[in-house]
Amino acid sequence: MLKTTAKFYSEIRVRYQETDKMGVAYHGNYLTWFEFARVDMLDQLGIPYIKMEEQGFMLPVIEANARYLLPCYFDDRLKIETMIKKEPRVKIQVNYNIYRADEKVCQGHTVHAFIDQNRKICKPPEQFSDALKNLFKDN
Repeated sequence: MLKTTAKFYSEIRVRYQETDKMGVAYHGNYLTWFEFARVDMLDQLGIPYIKMEEQGFMLPVIEANARYLLPCYFDDRLKIETMIKKEPRVKIQVNYNIYRADEKVCQGHTVHAFIDQNRKICKPPEQFSDALKNLFKDN
């Protein structure tokens, strides 16, 4: 079991096309921002998602949740905190907090299943497990 939470940070800027007629970021974009941060997290871990796919592994979303706390607007600079709190087995939950300066504007999570090239549920690839073991090993 993991002893702590692995945290990663990504930054984005709300684009004009991501806003609605009211000038507010459309709610569906938050899931896109979660994906951006999740892929960036894998890059930061040294296990790019594209490399996992090349090795025959994929991480389809099986659950998604977002709680909208404050609206975001065109040109807002956002920081996304991405966290892994539990050791993945055949599923992994990734938690997100989105901040504009010091204000939390959204929080949520996604759950993903590890699947192989035959679309069968499997354990995480060894490289993935090793990267997390290195992050969470006892001090």
